[in-house]
Amino acid sequence: MSQNLTTLEVTLEPEEGRRLSALCGPFDDNIKQLERRLGVEISYRGNLFRVIGSELTAEAAANILLDLYVETAPVRGQIKDIEPDQIHLEIQESRVLEQQQEKVAETAWQGKETFIKTKRGVIRPRGPNQAVYVANILKNDITFGIGPAGTGKTYLAVAAAVDSLERQEVRRILLTRPAVEAGEKLGFLPGDLSQKVDPYLRPLYDALFEMMGFEKVERLIERNVIEVAPLAYMRGRTLNDAFIILDESQNTTVEQMKMFLTRIGFNSKAVITGDITQVDLPRNQRSGLRHAIEVLDNVDGISFNLFQAADVVRHPVVQRIVKAYEQHESDEAREKIAQKRNQESTS
Repeated sequence: MSQNLTTLEVTLEPEEGRRLSALCGPFDDNIKQLERRLGVEISYRGNLFRVIGSELTAEAAANILLDLYVETAPVRGQIKDIEPDQIHLEIQESRVLEQQQEKVAETAWQGKETFIKTKRGVIRPRGPNQAVYVANILKNDITFGIGPAGTGKTYLAVAAAVDSLERQEVRRILLTRPAVEAGEKLGFLPGDLSQKVDPYLRPLYDALFEMMGFEKVERLIERNVIEVAPLAYMRGRTLNDAFIILDESQNTTVEQMKMFLTRIGFNSKAVITGDITQVDLPRNQRSGLRHAIEVLDNVDGISFNLFQAADVVRHPVVQRIVKAYEQHESDEAREKIAQKRNQESTS
């Protein structure tokens, strides 16, 4: 959802390495689950945790971290690991997702600006979070769409780009993705530069073909009206009169993200999409997307839109299936937790 991001710092006391490890889970899986479900960004150093999100979700995540850390307290010298079931149950019982949906629905941008018109039809956002996202793309120079796959981040960005091109607000569309880093050997892949990068940009191409047709897209690519370029090849360029989409931005380094953002020229618009829970960078490299969330929060003309797992666009019957599974998981989680407590009390 669109918001002024709130940053909360939580200190977990007492500081005990084994308990902190039990809280975060292997490879920080528990932290990633919280980020994905609540649409927040969590970083930590030692026992100091920083949570970034909307006021409602950041506060909920902070409280869940505090509650779960209490659960790690040793029993007869044994540290209790935090299981995914416990995180799921904490989120369900907090009702933060329902409250967030209600809040966004009340403040969602209403009116014609939430619709995107292309020659192949009208693209309508599904749900209040998508409506706010589209409105922010139309209103701001730089828009971040952050959240899990299936929330419409990339599709709606491409739709807005096509609309801007067809209304001649921009002269070209540029698609880029950190699929190929500087220094990677492209020679092992057949074809020219565009063909080497095409497989990584397939979701963007699919959206373009749907909205403009295959033949028209091919003609525009030949004329460089639609351009495909690896992120590493953006260095040194200034992009005027362009609609630029940076996809999979969680895999940019801090330096790459800064380089990309400073390429944007006059009468240009940029949309940066990514999922902070799916970072493929080496563990010692920080994601440029995570860094940008912290650095650019209060910069005018930049919008952050944090999607949650609940925003995934699904067929209505799939939505009902997912709700049924979530209810079943909640019931199972309660049973498992109750069984563990009974075992601990009797042992």
